[in-house]
Amino acid sequence: MDIKQTIDKTRLPQHVAIIMDGNGRWAKERGKLRVFGHKNGVAAVRDTVEGAVEIGVKYLTLYAFSTENWNRPKLEVSALMELLINTISKETKTLMDNGVKLRAIGNLGQLPTKANDRLQEAMRKTAENDNCTLTLALSYSARWEITEAARQLAQEAQTGRINPNDINEERFAQHLATRGMPDPELMIRTSGEQRISNYLLWQLAYAELYFTEKMWPEFRRNDLFEAIVTYQSRERRFGLTSEQLAK
Repeated sequence: MDIKQTIDKTRLPQHVAIIMDGNGRWAKERGKLRVFGHKNGVAAVRDTVEGAVEIGVKYLTLYAFSTENWNRPKLEVSALMELLINTISKETKTLMDNGVKLRAIGNLGQLPTKANDRLQEAMRKTAENDNCTLTLALSYSARWEITEAARQLAQEAQTGRINPNDINEERFAQHLATRGMPDPELMIRTSGEQRISNYLLWQLAYAELYFTEKMWPEFRRNDLFEAIVTYQSRERRFGLTSEQLAK
């Protein structure tokens, strides 16, 4: 049976987050440079985004480049930034055709000017699309995000705009980069690694985690569908018991 046919459309996760891992190892296994894996990973992004739109997932967030990735060899970082520029230019039409809004989170000021300009242009072009919101986490780390939120709240308290006693989870979340989006219910990581690597630490508090051995360049929409079927087979209790949920 087609895996897509087994998905319960009434119980879809609104928001799926993915750590796209394994590009470098996939390339190395084929005797190629790491950037070869990154280039082939673009096809996985395209097919996964189209798959998300196909079944009705409203938010898809991809961990594209972490703050720690700046420490990689300069040649690889330069190639990644050039790939980012070219990919955004080529894939904007695909986003428009599928009604996908592009967003980005992270310390975007660290990106090269050309990459940031191309990114901002694509976000403006796709701003009115509403089938799905694709968010790229670029120059992103969850600890940076949480620290920024704390700093902003501290400044507001210091200037008297808020009372420190009024700071709660909801107010804190409004200072995160993902404000306005629901928290991910499902987080997928490829390549067999089983950790979340400083990704959406606040937002993943109650997410279901799904790990696959597939390297990112091999990942396709059917793999997304399989992850969602697994997600739907789990009982999400949020601290309650099964008996309480049954009431």
